[in-house]
Amino acid sequence: MRPTSVYANPTCPAGCACDVVGLLHGPQRVGLRLVMILLSHQHWPPTAIAELLGCDPATVRRWIHRYNQQGVAALADRPRSGRPRLGSARLGARIRRLLAQPKAWTIGRLWAALGRPALSRRTLHRRVREVARWRRPRLVAKGDPDRDHVLAALREQVAALPDGTVVLAEDETHINLLPWVRATWIPTATRQPLMTPGTNRRRTIFGAVNLATGRFCYQVTRKAVSATFTAFCQQLLDTYPTAPVVAVICDNVIIHRSKLVGRWLEANPRLLVLHGARYSPHDNPVERIWAALKAWLANSPTLTIAGRVRQVHAFFRDRPDAQLLATAAPHSSPWLPEGYVQNFRQAA
Repeated sequence: MRPTSVYANPTCPAGCACDVVGLLHGPQRVGLRLVMILLSHQHWPPTAIAELLGCDPATVRRWIHRYNQQGVAALADRPRSGRPRLGSARLGARIRRLLAQPKAWTIGRLWAALGRPALSRRTLHRRVREVARWRRPRLVAKGDPDRDHVLAALREQVAALPDGTVVLAEDETHINLLPWVRATWIPTATRQPLMTPGTNRRRTIFGAVNLATGRFCYQVTRKAVSATFTAFCQQLLDTYPTAPVVAVICDNVIIHRSKLVGRWLEANPRLLVLHGARYSPHDNPVERIWAALKAWLANSPTLTIAGRVRQVHAFFRDRPDAQLLATAAPHSSPWLPEGYVQNFRQAA
């Protein structure tokens, strides 16, 4: 006996949505396109397929054409642009012009300065993040009006030094018993405590880096005065006993130009002190070494100033000359003439 034919009931007794064609046009629209291809394989014309599935014949022809060109992968949705962005296309440029003016800018102040545009503070925050970052401004010195002439003369002096001359960049910095505090990862809902000393203590570090080899010489003293500077210069002479000239390039602080230093240089002609432009600390390669040192010392309290000095010794002991040379990056300093040979690899 022939079995009874079975048909799907157009109304579902379970009470769920049974609009099959509607579902194929919704979340299962990729399945709808597969049905189009399956019926086309059975030689159904596009008009009949469109009538069955409730769509336009042009839509059926478009998906059959994509399938013939790229296969099943072409039946998936292509990326779409989504909802139009809030704010005009020139909003980013307007934000940049406002932020170019030094001011304590916040999202609220930017929103007011932009004329209170019709978008939320959160949306404005996202637009600001596209063109700016939350960070501290950098203090810069007023600069030397004769900087170009000073640097040109300095490069000529360095180029005219005799063969075998050791060229050093010199600078001073201070270290404190009070620890430097910087942002770090801290477990949620906690605040990492750092002990502070009852009375702050300070030491001065004189440092000089060889601009060709990266060898770094330093001396820890109590104060930055002319006598300690001449003592450090004597250390440099003792470090390079065979060099015909030890040229030390430094800034223009008073301890580098005092009468005591002048008399010492007259008695020690093998050491030559050269001066860069005024108010230009960014020209000095040693400044970058000091920045790496202070970043390494950050968030590391110690009970005594002697402990802080031991940390400084540990920093320089664990870093080879090539690493310190890469940190100083002397090739970027305008002190050196063009073609001065450098060898920098791994930064500190």
